[in-house]
Amino acid sequence: MKSSRLFRVLSLILLPVIFLASACSSADTPTPFVPPTSQSLFIEPTFIINPTQNVVTIQSTPLPTIAPTLDAKTCVNDLNFIEDLTIPDNSFVTYGATIDKQWLVQNSGTCDWNAGYRFIHIGGADLGAPGEISLFPSRAGAQAVIQIDFTAPFTDGEYESAWQAFAPDGFAFGDPLYIRVNAVSP
Repeated sequence: MKSSRLFRVLSLILLPVIFLASACSSADTPTPFVPPTSQSLFIEPTFIINPTQNVVTIQSTPLPTIAPTLDAKTCVNDLNFIEDLTIPDNSFVTYGATIDKQWLVQNSGTCDWNAGYRFIHIGGADLGAPGEISLFPSRAGAQAVIQIDFTAPFTDGEYESAWQAFAPDGFAFGDPLYIRVNAVSP
């Protein structure tokens, strides 16, 4: 009986020691790392663990594929300023006068301008003009005249208004155009 009791005592003492010794061994643990061989087309889901909240999963989304589309319908928008036809820069105008401003431009792109093209005020004084007008219809490579009626302010000073062409897709293009006048009392 004493040997059985001794065996129990030794097993109670030695079992934890054997267990701890095996846990501290330098046995290799397989690593789940897999070296990359190619770039994935998807962003892998990421798990964020916050001890005070539930696990949140961020869904993966595919990366967009952008393919160039070159066909007969593709064209390029451009506009080049050629000259001021009326009201040269720094002209003097009297209070409240109507200013008929005209610019000669070149449709230097490969797109024909149609009713979807706009000429929009982008800065400076509006000088009584609407915020946007239709861009004069013009074939690619042709010259066009852009005309806006402005109204001179009723306060002395130098005034400038800046304008830009916009394509139907909403993108600005070409040279911005300006009018710069000095308002004076009559």
